[in-house]
Amino acid sequence: MNTRKVIKKRLVLKKSVRNFITRVLITVIIFLVGMILVKSDSKIKATILDCVYDNNFEFTKIKKFYQKYFGNILSIDQLAVNEQSVFKEKLSYEKANTFLDGVKLTVENNYMVPVLESGIVIFMGEKEGYGNTVVIEQIDGIDVYYSNISTDGIKLYDYVEKGTLLGEAKNRKLYLVFQKDGEFLNYKKYI
Repeated sequence: MNTRKVIKKRLVLKKSVRNFITRVLITVIIFLVGMILVKSDSKIKATILDCVYDNNFEFTKIKKFYQKYFGNILSIDQLAVNEQSVFKEKLSYEKANTFLDGVKLTVENNYMVPVLESGIVIFMGEKEGYGNTVVIEQIDGIDVYYSNISTDGIKLYDYVEKGTLLGEAKNRKLYLVFQKDGEFLNYKKYI
């Protein structure tokens, strides 16, 4: 009886590894074909540059497409060890006021800003009227601007988990802006 379980686990593991390797190879082939097309045709290169750099490039659409046709990124999720974050916080503030396209929150001194929803960092830099800003495209497709913060250890295109530390608010002020498909959303629904 125990040998059947061991054999079954080995077969499942073998199948999972084979599926993972196949997915990686398909992804590499698609990437290489795309790079060859970009290198050989300037119109394709211009189109890609326009889509990625000039327009709002949505990683969530790529993720949905990938999951639809290839399944989850890793099919061996059960084998992975879950990492536990030391910093798991929720947003807290003393006062909220409408500000430009979003909200200005009054927070505690040295407030550690948590990520509201998991996503990819798609912008880091100065935004007029807001100061130092990090924009995260959340897994639900909403872009969230976290402004007036100092960040350490976060880089462009990093994947950040919900509740993890993004940075520290400056001067007891945190600005948040919520945007989807170029339209600014009412902050009250999200904080």
